[in-house]
Amino acid sequence: MPTIAEREATVCFNTGKRFPVTIVRGEGSRVWDDQGKSYLDFVAGIAVLALGHGHPAVVETLKSQAAQLIQVSNYFYSVPQIELAELLTQVSGLSRVFFCNSGAEANEGCIKLARKWGQTEKNGAFEIVAMEQSFHGRTLATVTATGTPRYSEPFQPLPDGFRHVPFNDVAALEAVVGDRTCAVMLESVQGEGGVNVPDPDYLPAVRALCDERNVALIMDEVQTGFGRTGRLFGFQHSGVAPDIMAIAKGLGSGVPIGAFLANERFSVFQPGDHGTTFGGQPLTTAVALSVVRTIIKEDLPAQAEAKGERVRAKLRALEDRHPQIVDVRGQGLLIGIEFDGEIAGAVVSACRERGLLCSNLKPTVIRWVPPLTVTEAELDEAAAIFDTALSAVEPAEPTRSLSGTR
Repeated sequence: MPTIAEREATVCFNTGKRFPVTIVRGEGSRVWDDQGKSYLDFVAGIAVLALGHGHPAVVETLKSQAAQLIQVSNYFYSVPQIELAELLTQVSGLSRVFFCNSGAEANEGCIKLARKWGQTEKNGAFEIVAMEQSFHGRTLATVTATGTPRYSEPFQPLPDGFRHVPFNDVAALEAVVGDRTCAVMLESVQGEGGVNVPDPDYLPAVRALCDERNVALIMDEVQTGFGRTGRLFGFQHSGVAPDIMAIAKGLGSGVPIGAFLANERFSVFQPGDHGTTFGGQPLTTAVALSVVRTIIKEDLPAQAEAKGERVRAKLRALEDRHPQIVDVRGQGLLIGIEFDGEIAGAVVSACRERGLLCSNLKPTVIRWVPPLTVTEAELDEAAAIFDTALSAVEPAEPTRSLSGTR
């Protein structure tokens, strides 16, 4: 009898390396594999499961809405879509919303909207300046906007009109934003790039530059939105507001939904400019409405901020015993742990063997993105597993790199 991994290898495209675990059940912050072993899930669908596995706000809404109405298409109105749009514009401060199915689609819509604005309102400006080490999706346009060459190089030639500068470097951005620029596109915290948190004055300076040079500020809040960083949206840490914003992941807490929003000035789409078959369907918007209401009602962003500060302190306390740790960083429950040396993959494997699921972003960086509903006891358990896992893989005579920064 072939294993599930052997079966997968014969029928699915080989687009990524899977961990050797078949997950069959989840509850809260835990999952179980097909052998009955339990794990703390600090991957959480890649920062998707804001409310964890099996939360009543998701399960009960799925049941009731599926029994009533799943799909009608956007030829018609549906109540959950409008109610979710009203809530999202209220809490974001933006004016209009378009629903889609994923973060990549949301960012694709942001790019199209900015280019339409540049065409009609800024003499045909079309260039978008994005950041090195960013990640915005896997469509051809969003993989081009992504400032990580390994994602885009296999698909040359890429669409024109994208430039990249270092993240957290205002001078580099000032040097390239010009008359042909229609937008600056960035994440409030770079997730896939290594959990890179900008200096406190960076986003305000970017906002000021965009205002000065008449370009749109696009914020990719796909990973940082809906409480993940300790605010409902990551940009709220800096007190700035985007002109255009992409959201997904935590919006549906496991149900595939994305959206992009814009203020009135940049809401230039006309009928026929954009569309979707499944986006905004009653099923997904009803669930997302329940999710967002739950996040707000239970003040999960504040909980994420407090829990994140606490567990980062526990991880930093391990540094004296494990000098391979050169940095513990993040906001809220978006946490990156950087090592002196390419041991992240081995640490992830050792954690998994001991009942903790996490992922490595780079050979030197791992990421924790547990559900926002994770308990302090579960965070303590994860820190203890991490401690023993690191002991199992550390070299006999560890050394700290001079390049490691605090």
